[in-house]
This record gives sequence, C-alpha cells and structure tokens, in this order.
Amino acid sequence: MTSPLDAYGLPSDVLVWQAVLLTVISFAVGILGGFVGLALGTMRLPALLLLGAAPSLAGGTNIIVSTSSALLGSIRHLQDGRVVWRLAAVVGIPSMVGAFIGGFASRWAPDALLVSVVGVLVFWQGIELLLMVRGGVERAGGAARASPQPPVVTIRSARGLAGSGIGLGVGLLGGAVGLILGSMRLPAMIRVMGIDPRTAAGTNLMIGFGMGAMGWIGHVAQGRVDYPMAALMSAAAMFGSYLGAQLTGRVNLSKLVGSMGAVLLVIGVLLVWRGLVWSAAP
Repeated sequence: MTSPLDAYGLPSDVLVWQAVLLTVISFAVGILGGFVGLALGTMRLPALLLLGAAPSLAGGTNIIVSTSSALLGSIRHLQDGRVVWRLAAVVGIPSMVGAFIGGFASRWAPDALLVSVVGVLVFWQGIELLLMVRGGVERAGGAARASPQPPVVTIRSARGLAGSGIGLGVGLLGGAVGLILGSMRLPAMIRVMGIDPRTAAGTNLMIGFGMGAMGWIGHVAQGRVDYPMAALMSAAAMFGSYLGAQLTGRVNLSKLVGSMGAVLLVIGVLLVWRGLVWSAAP
C-alpha cells in the first residue's frame, strides 16, 4: 500500500498512523536517552521494523535519528557542564578508530553471535548498576556526590589507558555489528574509570553523536534512508533528548544510576532477541 506521504513528494512505505506512532515513540525514547546518556537506537530500531519500515531502510533511518537525538541532548549536557572533552577524546577517539576498523572486519564476523554476546554483556552491566544502587552509589569508586553538579574529572594515566582500551574494544565490536554501543561505554566509564554518572552520561552521549555522525554517511550514500520518517522522528527525538538531558542534573544519583541499569537490562534483552532472530534467518 502506498503511503499518503507520497502525495507530498515524500516517498515512504510507512502509513500516516504508523508515522504518528513512531514519532511519539521517538519522542519518549529521546527523553529517556537524553536522561541516561544513551542514543537508544536499539529501542527505536525494533519499533521501526514492527511498524512498517522496510528493513533495508530501517537501519539508516534509525542511525540518523539516533545521531540527531544525541546532538541536541549533548548540547544540553554541555551547557550544564556534563561533557568533559578530555574524557570524550580519551574514550571517544579510540571508539571511532575501532568502529572504522570493525566495519571493514564485519564481513568475517558472525553477526548473530556477536550481537547476542553484546546483549548478555549489556544485560549483566545493567544488573551491576542496579546492584551499585543497592549498595550505595557513593561507594562506586568515589564517583558519586550528593551535589547535583558533576565533580571536576581527573583522569589518571592507568584509568585513562583502561578507558582508551575499552573504547577501542567497544568500537571494534560496534563497527562489526553496526551499533554505536554507548550502552557498553557508559557503565565502563562509571565502573572502571570511576567517572561521576552525570558526567559519564553527558560525555557518552557526545561520543555517541560523533560515532553516529560517521555511521550514517554510508547509509545516505547508498540511499538506505526513509527521509520523511527520519525527519519526523529526528525532530521528536531531538526535542525529547534535550528535555531528558535537563532531568539528568535534577534527580539524585541513585535514581539516575538505577534508571541506567533498568535501561541496560531492556537493551540487553533486545540485543539477545535480535541475535536470535538473525541466527534463525535462512
């Protein structure tokens, strides 16, 4: 069936009611993503596929929406002092290098297995963050404070090296499976590097924007984008992400880290499901 959007010169396989629902979902996911510091494309992609987007276009559309959402959310975090450029460079540059290399290596990677493994790891990291809340966020490597303002970040050489290694590894894996994988970087910055959760959220979202901006170029060049849906969902996601980022500095750390943990649990389940679907495909 032809979408009514065709009448306006905007070819799309998504019907109007589906477009409206996807826009609302994108707004809600944007709020949650801006709040916890994740682009959350892993949540939008299943919605796109379930509500009529062609699989060949869903990935490219989703990464554009995720990048747009991460951009405005990052700006809000930056305005509130939750983006640390040195931390973004230490973790983000190796992530981008890894993603570039991983993209070339993707032809040899067993996608279904890798995505399932990532899902299990993300799920476990969600459990760890929830356990961290239960044990007291203030015990997490000195990362948390009662003040709503993020602390000054000091990156010691050992933790900086660990962060760069994690960024490179996550980038390699993400490039191989076509995901930004901020859901793996975020808990690593909190647990391994001892970064304040608010600062980790803002900086991780900025890294996600950088990686997403690199990732969508190939999709656009090959025409694998539903532009009407990308425009509608991006506008909603950007507004939602900006609002969500405002909430990050207004809630106590236990609620923030608990929300991060709950989101990671959901993402982990979605990734395992995606891996199982791929493995069952002929």
